[in-house]
Amino acid sequence: MAKYVYFFGKGKAEGKAEMKGLLGGKGANLAEMTNIGLPVPAGFTISTEVCTYFYANKKKYPRTLTGDVAAALKKVESAMGAKFGDPKNPLLVSVRSGARASMPGMMDTILNLGMNETVARGLIAKTGNDRFVYDSYRRFVQMYGDVVLGLKPVHKDEIDPFEVIIEAKKKERGVHLDTELNAEDMKDLVGRFKRAIKEKTGHDFPEEPLKQLWGAIGAVFGSWNNDRAIAYRKMYDIPESWGTAVNVQSMVFGNMGESSGTGVAFTRDAATGENMFYGEYLMNAQGEDVVAGTRTPLPIAALAEQNPPIYKQLDRIRHTLEKHYTDMMDVEFTIQEGKLYMLQCRVGKRTAFAAIKIAVDMVGEKLIADREALARIEPDQLNQLLRPVFDLKEKDAAVKGGRLLAKGLNAGPGAATGRVVFNAPDAEAWRKRGEQVILTRIETSPEDIKGMDAAEGILTARGGMTSHAALVARQMGKVCVAGCSALAIDYGTHTMSVKGKTVREGDWISLDGSTGEVIEGKVATRPSEVLRVLVDKSLDPKDAPVYRQYEQIMKWADKYRRLRIRTNADQPDQAANAVAFGAEGIGLCRTEHMFFGEGKIGPMREMILADTVEDRKKALAKLLPLQRKDFEGIFEAMSGRPVTIRTIDPPLHEFVPHEEPAQRELARQMGITYEKVHRRVESLHEFNPMLGFRGCRLGIIFPEITEMQSRAIFEAAADVQARGIKVEPEVMIPLVGNVKELEHQEKIVRRVAGEVMKEKGTKFPYLVGTMIEIPRGALTADEIAGVAEFFSFGTNDLTQTTLGVSRDDAGTFLIPYVEMEIYPKDPFEALDRTGVGALMKIAVEKGRSVRPTLKVGICGEHGGDPSSIEFCHQINQNYVSCSPFRVPIARLAAARAALADAPAKGNRPKGAGKKSPRRR
Repeated sequence: MAKYVYFFGKGKAEGKAEMKGLLGGKGANLAEMTNIGLPVPAGFTISTEVCTYFYANKKKYPRTLTGDVAAALKKVESAMGAKFGDPKNPLLVSVRSGARASMPGMMDTILNLGMNETVARGLIAKTGNDRFVYDSYRRFVQMYGDVVLGLKPVHKDEIDPFEVIIEAKKKERGVHLDTELNAEDMKDLVGRFKRAIKEKTGHDFPEEPLKQLWGAIGAVFGSWNNDRAIAYRKMYDIPESWGTAVNVQSMVFGNMGESSGTGVAFTRDAATGENMFYGEYLMNAQGEDVVAGTRTPLPIAALAEQNPPIYKQLDRIRHTLEKHYTDMMDVEFTIQEGKLYMLQCRVGKRTAFAAIKIAVDMVGEKLIADREALARIEPDQLNQLLRPVFDLKEKDAAVKGGRLLAKGLNAGPGAATGRVVFNAPDAEAWRKRGEQVILTRIETSPEDIKGMDAAEGILTARGGMTSHAALVARQMGKVCVAGCSALAIDYGTHTMSVKGKTVREGDWISLDGSTGEVIEGKVATRPSEVLRVLVDKSLDPKDAPVYRQYEQIMKWADKYRRLRIRTNADQPDQAANAVAFGAEGIGLCRTEHMFFGEGKIGPMREMILADTVEDRKKALAKLLPLQRKDFEGIFEAMSGRPVTIRTIDPPLHEFVPHEEPAQRELARQMGITYEKVHRRVESLHEFNPMLGFRGCRLGIIFPEITEMQSRAIFEAAADVQARGIKVEPEVMIPLVGNVKELEHQEKIVRRVAGEVMKEKGTKFPYLVGTMIEIPRGALTADEIAGVAEFFSFGTNDLTQTTLGVSRDDAGTFLIPYVEMEIYPKDPFEALDRTGVGALMKIAVEKGRSVRPTLKVGICGEHGGDPSSIEFCHQINQNYVSCSPFRVPIARLAAARAALADAPAKGNRPKGAGKKSPRRR
């Protein structure tokens, strides 16, 4: 027969900590605290299996549950020496939710259940404390009326109806605090509450304790699917199938007078990670008073003076729990007339700073091993350590002062303050004169690259998490708020309007890229400690405790990971930053961004407007030394690490002006007619540029472009090698779907490499490979691997072409798709393992069946996403490549993937810490 109910009490429990899946976190931990001898009021847990049954059977219970609950209730009565519903010696209980994963405040709780007029009189006779009894009674009616009977605010502007009644009562009595109401007042509130419930819901308040109990159990199971619980589950990827348990526990009372109280505490500081007892408490109160903010709680340290014996007992329990669970714990406790009871413990939520400090400290204290420390830090938490930060007091004051303008997508974490400018040239010009600027655009394009580089932060009205602005901002380590649709931007007047306010060029705004908030005016920021050590080099590591903890985590991550970590970088400064963060190579250098640099866009446009091959080659000859110089800078910055350079990929129309004044100016500069410029620009127009004349197709139709780029790469490699610096160029041909495309381009690359080696009298290692970014490339990977020495998955385009979705146009339906669980996550943020991932797996297997030494990486934006990195580890790729400021996140994610996949606890995974063999 299935077991659905688990008892705990009198030092013994039928459950234990490992049973979270069945008992929920709260139930499992109540059982565990009971088993290790802590003072836990007796109770029982109804398992999550009942919740699953409840929803699968039209909200009915298993046939045996009524009897199981009755039997468990008798055990509780025996343990507590009181009887549920008894008029002389009554037992009251709490009914609480308890999911496998902590969901604080998302589901429902009811305290003091079992109370009615007869029980109230019995409790008064037993305790001699009528105010306590009627305070408990009115709390019960209020909670039950809300949770079970549905007396709640109807409209968003409506105040809680119970609070309206309480406020009216206090006004009648001329008092301000709930604690100033006497026993008669509390008794009167009970009556008023019951009348309000009857008037507004039509329900009579149930007086029978067992009826109350089953009403509460049903309400708690029902709360698993309330709106806030559903939203929270989606936010934190908690499966609906897990369900919640229900915990029924004997009440102990913190509101019996000044010798009673209640509190919430953490075994360490949840904000900083300091090893100190941290929390708050209130005397003569129940649990909700501490968290509701209706009374100002006291710091836990004050309890040491107010009640030294209780504080010492709590401190001992704090150490007991940490030693037992080997983690920072969040606890709830109640003091009833001088006796301490533990009501809950769970692993405590903490900031990234605290998570890292606690993990490092606990390894030092020999509570956990280094591999466990890595498992406790979510890779994305490292963002908090790397980004500039706002002064929280200043930010809060700004929001409260009505300066929050709008909220968009938190596309580039961190904080930035600057003056608004509306185009890239102004951003550059203002920066040169010492101004901090926020580049504010409807959307960005590659031509904005220099302005983006000059800006402190980037704000766009359009675009998603993988829009151009977001991609480049993350690569640059810039703060970015994208897709802020509330903004009405007018380039003509250099203004943007929002919420009836007009923000003009030069006005100050602040961006919180971690929350997506746009704030009017200045909010002070400062660089993170990690950046001040690694990038600015303005802080000595010995004066940087946060950096030292970060460094230790990175050392442990490098010890266990198998995947190598590269970066996406187009400039020497980006490459140098990435190396500082631990990058082991460049996985994607986008050459098209270089053409917008100083003196390069002119020759590039000459090449595009050329009528003959000879004219095109003349223009390319002007670009050759400029590209060569770019590559030299990158090779020097990478100092012997492999550098994967993608030949030109975007369609040519991105490099020419589309407005008549700019076209006329270009015609004037080149000494040709406006009509010729206009005709050429019009001829470049495509209905679907993403699938048009781009990538390897450009190099096949205009082979001189591939030839020039190859020569620039190899001449730079030879020159840098001649200066005593090792080089490892890897030439990557984009958008290959047919092996013949790669064969065509590879011949040019190898011919030019041979010519340069002969001309320079030297040799250098190099590889030729391709991006796998269209489905046919993945499906014919065995053919392509006959030519390619490496594959790199361009998962941005591979996702678009596999799903048939344009990421730039998907904003209108992708968010609803995720909400409707058509996709579990945005497929441009986390790899679609079932579709795109299946193609990647096919490509790896087919490619290595032909070339066993084939090196495989990923250079799409997914290369910095922890769940995608885990998948790359699982399909045995060699490396992932991501933006420079995601490198530490990727290092940690790769280590966690290796540890999750390790065959035995305590053993390092095969190949951990070893570099992948170099392949020619």
